[in-house]
Amino acid sequence: MKRKYQLYLILLTCCSLSLSAQSDRDMETIRNRFIEELMAPDIDEEEVSQVLQSQNEDGSWPDINYQDVSRTGFEHSIHLARTRELAHALKKEGSRWKNDRKVKAAIYHSLDFWLAHDFICDNWWWNQIGVPDHMVNIYLIMDEDLTSAQIEGIKIISDRSTLNAWGARPGGDRIKIAAIYGKFGLFRRNKKTVDEAIGTIVEEIRFSNERGLKTDLGFHHRHDRVNNTLSYGTSYANSFADWANKVRGTRYHFPDKALHLLIDFYLDGICQSMVYGKYPDPGAKNRSISRKNTLHAWTSEIPRKLRQVSDYRSDELDAIIGIREGTIEPRLSGNRFYWHSEYFSHQRPHFFTSARMHSRRNHTMEEPYNEEGLQNHHLGDGSNFISRTGREYYNIFPAFDWQKIPGTTVVQKPNLPPPSEIQQRGHSDFVGAVTDGTFGAAAFDFISPLDHLQAKKAWFMFDREYVCLGTGIASKSAYPVATTINQALLKTAVLIKSENAVMEVPRGEHLLQAVEWLLQDSIGYLFHQPTATHLNNTSVIGNWRSINHQSGYTEEPIQKEVFKLWFDYGTRPQSAQYAYTVLPAVDRDDLETYSTQSPINVLSNTSDLQAVFHKDLNIVQIVFYTHGDIELPNGMQLGLSSPGIVMVYLTDQGIQSLWVSDPSHKMTSLQLSIAHAGTNDSAAKKSQSITADLPLGEYAGKSIQVKL
Repeated sequence: MKRKYQLYLILLTCCSLSLSAQSDRDMETIRNRFIEELMAPDIDEEEVSQVLQSQNEDGSWPDINYQDVSRTGFEHSIHLARTRELAHALKKEGSRWKNDRKVKAAIYHSLDFWLAHDFICDNWWWNQIGVPDHMVNIYLIMDEDLTSAQIEGIKIISDRSTLNAWGARPGGDRIKIAAIYGKFGLFRRNKKTVDEAIGTIVEEIRFSNERGLKTDLGFHHRHDRVNNTLSYGTSYANSFADWANKVRGTRYHFPDKALHLLIDFYLDGICQSMVYGKYPDPGAKNRSISRKNTLHAWTSEIPRKLRQVSDYRSDELDAIIGIREGTIEPRLSGNRFYWHSEYFSHQRPHFFTSARMHSRRNHTMEEPYNEEGLQNHHLGDGSNFISRTGREYYNIFPAFDWQKIPGTTVVQKPNLPPPSEIQQRGHSDFVGAVTDGTFGAAAFDFISPLDHLQAKKAWFMFDREYVCLGTGIASKSAYPVATTINQALLKTAVLIKSENAVMEVPRGEHLLQAVEWLLQDSIGYLFHQPTATHLNNTSVIGNWRSINHQSGYTEEPIQKEVFKLWFDYGTRPQSAQYAYTVLPAVDRDDLETYSTQSPINVLSNTSDLQAVFHKDLNIVQIVFYTHGDIELPNGMQLGLSSPGIVMVYLTDQGIQSLWVSDPSHKMTSLQLSIAHAGTNDSAAKKSQSITADLPLGEYAGKSIQVKL
């Protein structure tokens, strides 16, 4: 018996040693993968030479302001980026500086200078995320070439990026901090730290009813419920994808459930907030819209990493990779509403558009943290950006008129309120959309939190075009009210058709009368009746400092050629309205042909009911702001006993399918009535009553198909 017990202990010990050895091998595999990725880029020899030559004897650089540790300053990241560049040059195979003593000395001086001063920024993010992330990458590259004092000195910095750090809030930056914490564990070859970090990363991939990933596959970083999908949400996805790729094939590999949810978020949250899944939509941006090059094309790095670790939705990931790498033409098509954020996107192979709204359930916009996005007051007020190439708004924002954001209806004040008033809670309950994933309509019972202004605004999305309706526009302000159709970079001549004549509009500021349609940069704007519009097609001078007070954003004049088109209702309008169709990807002949054969029929544009019929698609989209009924084009009668949004696919004699949603998020069901016409003159109309049970809780506001 004693001998059996001893053999059991020996076997248990061997198994434990085997698992420990496997764990050690896996950690080295993961560690080496991180290092390989850091070493992969080519070396910019000219830049490395300049960094070496300009370094001071104490390891600093003369062009960096080390005294400014404010939220708008902190150029110290440049110091760390240069140190990493030197480490890269020292370690990369084939580098002319491989194992160079001067480069190694420069790295030592740089690290020692930093560790001696331990720079702390007024913005916590740099202390807990930015600096530790830079530093751990440098340390992973340098590895055994670091001095004992440098290895000991890093502990103070790494201890600020732990899972107990203030910034490591669940659903917020926790996943990013866990990723950095895990890399420090790899550097130290500390299994406990690596296990803890990986466990936390996997745990964070879940839906949250507070901050974090939402059930509509959007992302909220804070409790203000502002859409952060293309900022913090992207960082969240990137950290997970990076680690999922690094741990593949090891005992640390991520479970399928987490991988699938992250891929769903990447494809249906992030990519559907982007033009062709490649360029960020300005309408999904917050304060980062005021940063230089913020609308640059994204690379294929993250979808490639996701593709390596899972076959889930592989065709869709391959499409995003191909689009971003330029090997395939965009063929994406979809319509999506994010009911937690009131953001609505519409993608077609030849264009992308969106509508951004707000309600009592969320706030209008992210606060101007760190003095960025200083004129974003109206960006959430129904902005409707339209893109054909993804470059229509690239770096336009220093010269932007921030009271004429595309799609918005705004009181034209002498000046915007101070930045402290940018974020406001919405004032309306009725904000939402109906969608089946292919087509959809969004409605915004707009009540301005900043001005005495209200309007009913709606967008109706189809294949070739979309329709914009506004009504009940009323203001008590002494300043004029405008609805902006578009404000983008001026790329081509502007053509208009007015009084049956087509003409090119000269450069300048214009009040155009009786306009039937207008064309600029392959996007056509058709007015449902001859309309007066204002047009500016001129050069505009602005500066980055007007919208961003971070260091490096100066008052140096920036000149842009700008196209700006809007309606002006004058002061104190009481019941103004608009109606126009946007037709992308057309030339003059296409637009003229479409204007004479348009399939669009506006059935109603009142404060009670907005509705559009697309004759070719046989779709009716209806916004009921109150209970009511509408006669459909096939002679049927559709009624709704409460406010709601409805989309109907018609046949000649009936309804093929029907979708509904509750923009108020308050209803448990919707009551519909359908009156069917008789088959002959003597047959009475047959009426059908339908109860549509609605999603509740975290799914309130989601569209559902009604069983007929």
